[in-house]
Amino acid sequence: MIFDIVKAIVLGVVEGLTEFLPVSSTGHLLLVEHFFGFGDDDFGKSFAVLIQLGAILALLTIYFARLWNVAMALPSDPAARRFVIGVLIAFLPAAVVGALAYGFIKAVLFNVWIVCIMLVIGGFVLMWVDRMDLKPRHHDATRFPLLMYLWIGLAQCVSMIPGVSRAGATIVAAMLFGADRRAAAEFSFYLAMPTMVGAFVFALYKDWHGMGNANLILVAVGFATSFIAGWIVVKTFLDYVSRHGFALFAWWRIIVGALGLVSLALMG
Repeated sequence: MIFDIVKAIVLGVVEGLTEFLPVSSTGHLLLVEHFFGFGDDDFGKSFAVLIQLGAILALLTIYFARLWNVAMALPSDPAARRFVIGVLIAFLPAAVVGALAYGFIKAVLFNVWIVCIMLVIGGFVLMWVDRMDLKPRHHDATRFPLLMYLWIGLAQCVSMIPGVSRAGATIVAAMLFGADRRAAAEFSFYLAMPTMVGAFVFALYKDWHGMGNANLILVAVGFATSFIAGWIVVKTFLDYVSRHGFALFAWWRIIVGALGLVSLALMG
């Protein structure tokens, strides 16, 4: 049991550190689980999704005041209503695809080879977009055009493939459609809230039968550590990418993916 708690702590830290970065939290968790041997049963496959709520609550605590202001402004402010509609538009494509393809995603795509390949490909895509001479037209994540919210939402569907990265897909799409780095990263935060809460509730509903008392303890430990790590990342990420861009995360993806492929090949 002690060893399982240590693994839950490690997975919680990995989840919290990677959930809001364009490096694929699910992909990293699957790689860690592969070497820890913590993903062989139904609960192990659901653990990665369940502890994401810790990171999401960290985000909610930091953005609570902004979200409260938007909620209070809804009855009288058209801009607030438009932003909420935009987030819902961006959220719906992934919600539909995730619900319809849940079984296929868990059974087929949760594969460490796929994760490593997508990490490498995604790293080169992120580096390419970061180096493009883009001319940002949108500097406020709450004021994107409605059609732009839809395109970002469609791009998020690609992140159903582990290793692609939900944050990475939304950031790349937002930048290609005219957002600056900070606004693109911040909208990935806003979109993470309904997306990951929905994923948590759906996974809990589908896999509740695999969670005994011991498993609930492990989820609680992973939840707490992902909350702390996620809080640290959200507090620092926007300022970092505003100054330095995404090159660090692109190289991280490429190196981790390449090392993973080599390790898997050597292990047979």
